[in-house]
Amino acid sequence: MPKALDEITHDAIELTRHERLTLARILLDLDAPAMDEDVDTKWDAEIRARLAAYDEGRVQAEPYDEVRARMQRRFGR
Repeated sequence: MPKALDEITHDAIELTRHERLTLARILLDLDAPAMDEDVDTKWDAEIRARLAAYDEGRVQAEPYDEVRARMQRRFGR
């Protein structure tokens, strides 16, 4: 007989942060639509296009420290 939701929730609370995040990813993936078989190829093309745009001066990079500070102000630590 499957565990009741409250038992599963109690068990999940006792997991480490990493284990809870892993469990959350597994649960989200259960209902995720099937990935496009060409997703790696498409991401590779996107990465190459973004690098080319940077190399050609069509976009500018921001220093990591500035981006990190902006994210911390927006979302907290």
